Parts: sequence; C-alpha cells; structure tokens
Amino acid sequence: MGPLGLYSVVVLIWGSTWIAIQYQLSVGPELAVAYRFVLAAVILMAWCVIRRLPMRYSLRDHVFMAALGICLFSLNYVLIYIASAHLTSGLLAVVFSTIVIMNMINGAIFFKRRPETRTLIGAAIGLGGISLVFARDLATFDLAAGGSVGLLVSLAGSYIASLGNMASARNQARGIPVLQANAFGMMYGSILLIGYILVTGIPFTFDTSPSFITALIYLSLFGSVLAFGSYLTLLGKIGPDRAAYSSVMFPVVALLLSTWFEGFVWDSNIVLGVGLTLLGNIVILTKRMPKPPVLAMNTTADATGGANQTTGPYDAKAR
Repeated sequence: MGPLGLYSVVVLIWGSTWIAIQYQLSVGPELAVAYRFVLAAVILMAWCVIRRLPMRYSLRDHVFMAALGICLFSLNYVLIYIASAHLTSGLLAVVFSTIVIMNMINGAIFFKRRPETRTLIGAAIGLGGISLVFARDLATFDLAAGGSVGLLVSLAGSYIASLGNMASARNQARGIPVLQANAFGMMYGSILLIGYILVTGIPFTFDTSPSFITALIYLSLFGSVLAFGSYLTLLGKIGPDRAAYSSVMFPVVALLLSTWFEGFVWDSNIVLGVGLTLLGNIVILTKRMPKPPVLAMNTTADATGGANQTTGPYDAKAR
C-alpha cells in the first residue's frame, strides 16, 4: 500500500475508534487499554509464529522495541486518560495534535532531519484549523480549575508518544519490520500496563456484554494492529513529521461521524477550521512539482559552416 492508502487507513480508523472507546469505559480506562493491547499483542505474535517470520533480535533491538511499546502503546495512553479528567475531548485533540511539532523537533534532535518548508507551512495551517474547530473549548479553558494539571499531563503524554515515533523510526532504520516491532512493542507495553494496574491496586474486572467485546475486538484488531501498523509503516516512508499530521486529521473524521450518529451541529468556526485542516493536509501530503529542465543553446558548426543546434537539457551539476 502506498503512502496515500496508508494515511487514509490511519485517519479513517483512528477517527472512528472514539465510538468503540465509549463502550470500553465500563471497566475503567487503564483496564480498557490493557485489554486492548494484550489482545493486539496476542494477535500479532500469533501471526508472526504462523507466518514463521524472523523473531530473533539483539538485546539492544529489544530495548528499543520496549521503548516503542512503553511510549506508544501504554504510558502515553495512561497519561492521556488521566488528562481527560481535567480537559474536554476537544482540548485533548488540540493538545495531541502538537505531536506534529514534537516529531519535527525530535526528528531534528535524534536524526538530524530538517523539516521541509512545506511541512512547516502545512502543519501551521492544520494546527490553526484544528484550534479553530475547538475554539469554544479553548475559550473556556481554566488553568485554575485543574486545567494546568490536565494540560501538563496531556503534553507529557503527547511527547512520550512522539518518542515512540522516534523509536519506530530507529527500528525501521535498523531493518526491523513494523509487524515484528509492533508485536514485541505491544507485548512490552502490555506488561507495563498490567504492572501499573497491580501497583495501583485497580481491581481486575471484565464486561461480558456483546457491545464491550465487539468494541474490544475492533480496537485491538483495527485500532491497534491495522492502524498502528499502517501509521508506523507510513512513518518509515514519509517521515515522522508528515505522518504525524494524521493526528490533526482524525478529529475531523470523528466530527463527521458525530454529525451522523449524534446530530452534531456545525457552525462557521468549525466549517472554516475543517477547511484549514484539509488545506494543511494538501500542503503536507502533495508532492512538490519538479522544476522543468532548462535548455541551453549551444552553437556548433557543421561541416558546411552551418547552423546553430540545440543540445539536450542543461545539467547544472555537469557544468
């Protein structure tokens, strides 16, 4: 699948997972996330075994796969859920979308990768658009009413997720396939989550209702295995900064689904904000048009003393 297909899968799936998450909260957020990634890890590990994929890696590689799992499949989720007690979902979407900027900064720090100008411009447009979409949440934000805690915790969760992106970029640069890295990463992340639950004394409960089990399967198979696999593959193809723009786009998909399922009403701010977000999407993902070759006129004389002839395309490097 090419970059556009991968990007579409990520945005559409993660834009729809909010529906499934609503049916998971009957057991508490930490348990819900733990169940999700335990099942996802089992699915991926079983697939790797069935396909007889290579699973032997160095201790150093396992350290970075553990870093991937801890940063992207467990700790970041716990912090975001803690922040959700103090911030609205709209504000969380705005804060988490800053992972685009964090990935640019971390890419420069860890990989000496300078973001393209068009990526900076597109990200600025998109972040402005998503902020406009949730302008009402921003206007009512109160630091004194627990907002400062929520803001700091959600920023920490977003930054930790960005570090997970860097770990994935490193693993792919080392030649570790996304499938195996995610299998081990989700296993390590699940172990951390279960350890967190045991230490904090959260009682293990499980909801056997059809809606909970259906949502769990959807979040594990589609929201985790397929979406994370597509996202991290996309990250390896187009870079962490451009891939992270999906975090700006999937709240837009969530709004569209909310319009369909919940009768969400759009106003002028939301329409303009979505328009800006889509524009940023176009700026970031469209390829730069190559410059047309410059033809140089080279005068040569033929045997008759003759006419001017035109050489091929001008090659600045050759010159």
